[in-house]
Amino acid sequence: MKITIERSELIKSLGHVQSVVERRNTIPILSNVKIEAAEGRLTLNATDMDLDMVDSVGANVETPGAITVSAHTLYDIVRKLPEGSQVELNASGDGQMQLSAGRSRFTLSCLPTDEFPVLSGGELPHNFNVTAAELRSLIDRTKFAISTEETRYYLNGIYLHKADRDGVDVLRAVATDGHRLASVEAPLPAGSENMPGVIVPRKAVTELRKLIDESGDEVAISMSESKIRFSFDNAVLTSKLIDGTFPDYQRVIPSGNDKDMEVNCKLFSDAVDRVSAISSEKSRAIKLVLSRGLLALSASSPEHGSAEEEIEVIYEGDSVEIGFNSAYLLDITRQIEGDTALVSLADGNSPTILREMDDASAIYVIMPMRV
Repeated sequence: MKITIERSELIKSLGHVQSVVERRNTIPILSNVKIEAAEGRLTLNATDMDLDMVDSVGANVETPGAITVSAHTLYDIVRKLPEGSQVELNASGDGQMQLSAGRSRFTLSCLPTDEFPVLSGGELPHNFNVTAAELRSLIDRTKFAISTEETRYYLNGIYLHKADRDGVDVLRAVATDGHRLASVEAPLPAGSENMPGVIVPRKAVTELRKLIDESGDEVAISMSESKIRFSFDNAVLTSKLIDGTFPDYQRVIPSGNDKDMEVNCKLFSDAVDRVSAISSEKSRAIKLVLSRGLLALSASSPEHGSAEEEIEVIYEGDSVEIGFNSAYLLDITRQIEGDTALVSLADGNSPTILREMDDASAIYVIMPMRV
């Protein structure tokens, strides 16, 4: 194999695939990226056996061929080369690859491609397209609520499924960690009517989000009961799905919250942020006292002292006192895109709903805490 490629093209493609590779691997081949050159294109492939990334880029291919080499080592070398460099990769089949750029020369150890695992095979019967903007919104507005508790592995991802809202079929993404829940919808794409409900793992969500910003207008999605594939212009991300049952999240969304407060979302978010500077780092607890036309926020801790702030709100109900983890509350308020947030409460001990005043496609639930 012998190819020449511009550094900026190679670093962009390597950047997509190398982040899939775990830094510590007991299986040497999983530390490597598979490099394949043919017909004027360089194809890079990396996997951790759960997630598989393939990216291709145009290159001057003098001699076709394929080899695998340490993904992180190759990425670090190319990243440190001068901008505008022409990079030459040359592997002659002796277990080594030479990399040349200007006056720099590197010799890298290689492993044969026949040891490299294949994850991307298998039939994926459900196929549809979503816009990059819709997929970005589904991810950005839910991923903060993905659980990091490995014991509840079925919460370690985003639950993507067909759902019904007021008689209309929608594509819904849901994430929860037991303390807060995010549910966001997009129009149901043609071809997804019979899709299974799937849980897309956290790592796949993270890698997918990076690709969306560099993609075109649409993303092609293919899935089965066990795998999902996202296809972009030059990149394909395939992931195993979490083998588990997502809980009945509808039971967590309260239906009897009759105390509605309307508040300017930025004023509310900024006030929570300021007051929480005093709260203890462990609990991040703040107290909200809601009365007619007024919301009082407060926090105190033995180490830092106390803080109080009041903001005007639209509210005509009875007084309510409730506590929240300020970090969880900020995560939610930062996802609300409109000017006005609608906060629906029942009492100081029940889950609270937050949503955008003019957007019914997103709903957030946060559990209270004792203050």
